Amino acid sequence: MLRRSLRSTLLRGSKACSIPAPVARVGLVRPYSEQFMSNSQMRSNGDKQTTRYNRSSEDSNPAALQVGSISSVIHQDHRQIEDYYEKIVNSKDTDIQLRYQNAFVWALTRHAIAEELVVYPSIETGVNNGKIMVDKDRAEHQVTKEQLYKFQNMTPRDAGFIPTLESLMKDLKMHIKEEEEHDLVKLEEALVPSRSKNLAHQFERAKTFIPTRSHPSAPNKPPFETAVGLLTAPLDKIRDLFRSWPNDPGTRPPSAGSPGR
Repeated sequence: MLRRSLRSTLLRGSKACSIPAPVARVGLVRPYSEQFMSNSQMRSNGDKQTTRYNRSSEDSNPAALQVGSISSVIHQDHRQIEDYYEKIVNSKDTDIQLRYQNAFVWALTRHAIAEELVVYPSIETGVNNGKIMVDKDRAEHQVTKEQLYKFQNMTPRDAGFIPTLESLMKDLKMHIKEEEEHDLVKLEEALVPSRSKNLAHQFERAKTFIPTRSHPSAPNKPPFETAVGLLTAPLDKIRDLFRSWPNDPGTRPPSAGSPGR
């Protein structure tokens, strides 16, 4: 009887304690979630390892360019090239057209080669799918160089002068748009600010020793592009002395003759 009584008491006690207390739901946290990894991501690139530094969406916004960054100097070049184009197509004066034709060729040639020497290698090694992006950009540059070579050998009196320039600019505007809205954004995401400013300095410095006229048969990758450019640039700059240039500041090479020539 005593055993039966104890068993009955224990059963009643266990039933009284069997009601579980409500438990609050806790969401599972993934330790390597996208949010966690967004600040510093490691990407393998063949045998190389590249650290990517991502910023907030506000910092990577192309509308909010950092002064002195590689993006800002490239944007500035793009606006200059577009301005020279507008000066040519909106003028009826063949002398003005010729002056801005020389300025357009000078600005676009130097810009394209400086990108190939300084910017594209950084995209290729520091951005996801960078090689694919750069191969496409170099192919587009080659088309532009061939069109520019044809245009630089024309005069404003030629019937194909404006149509050739418009065809060139149509393709170039598409390239500029994709570069500003995609390529440069990705590059800035992969760079710390000091590195971006250093690239900008290298970019501007490169433009001082590269050719000033289009040579589409020349190599478009370093180191051969650098070597050929060093041989070609002096001849281009000697010829610049005898070309006419606009009077506006910054529209003519330092090696050129006097303004309004």
